[in-house]
Amino acid sequence: MTRSTPAEDLSGFSVPGAGRGILDVFRYRYLLRLLIRKGTQTRYHGSVLGWTWSYVKPAAQFAIFYVVLGVFLDLNRGIEGFPIYLFSGIIVINLFNEAFGNATKSIVNNAPLVKKIYLPRELFPVADVFIAFVHFLPQLAILLVVVLLNGWAPTAVQIAGVFVALILVLVLALGLGLLFGSVNVSFRDAQNVVEIILLFSTWSAPVLYSFTLVRDKLPQWLFELYMANPLTSAVELFHSAFWYPTTVTSPERPENLWLLATVGMVIAALFLLIGQLVFRKFEGRFAQDL
Repeated sequence: MTRSTPAEDLSGFSVPGAGRGILDVFRYRYLLRLLIRKGTQTRYHGSVLGWTWSYVKPAAQFAIFYVVLGVFLDLNRGIEGFPIYLFSGIIVINLFNEAFGNATKSIVNNAPLVKKIYLPRELFPVADVFIAFVHFLPQLAILLVVVLLNGWAPTAVQIAGVFVALILVLVLALGLGLLFGSVNVSFRDAQNVVEIILLFSTWSAPVLYSFTLVRDKLPQWLFELYMANPLTSAVELFHSAFWYPTTVTSPERPENLWLLATVGMVIAALFLLIGQLVFRKFEGRFAQDL
């Protein structure tokens, strides 16, 4: 008569690659902090100017846009305080472009870690989004100094709009980063698609022009589709918080901006959900494809 052996208790173990997605990032907060610290400290490693480049690059970008569009093409006509209007929109797009672009390449850039050890792969795109936010802060500091010198007096609602805009941009960038970052491991064409998206992002929101210009040129249904763009909502929230309080003539603002921001947040959340689902589908092949 054979004696049955008791079943082994495996409750304390987890199957590699079968984690809880983004939720697991909170369990690995220490690793997330290490990745963020590494990314911020090595960005300008070996550079003479170091973090000064975080101020120089947006300043140079602003100068080019201002001279070409504001002076040569006269697009600043009818926009009071065009420099503040321009810069407050540029930094929002810069945040999105860096967060989305870096998150797309995060898995490929961390191939040695992905192939050698198991940890939630979402750590890498999440860390890159946080790193982009850290690099965004110097640009925000420049904007704050400028608007304060121009009599900036925002309301509490306008300040709340800044936080909503930042959450909207970061959630959208993370969702798209998870989506294209996972596909990019197996199909490097995804990175080229992202570069095209980033090329259009600056022009897809009222950064270099006024939303009224779009309203006057497009059919109503197409204009409403344009305003539903999460980046449009985020840029206009920044305009309302930083540019509008410095104006004298009280220029026209989009109607139902908070409703548009809510729609944008829903769209960003959907992209986050889709990105997570696609990421989970592809992550089992990451080590193999890398």
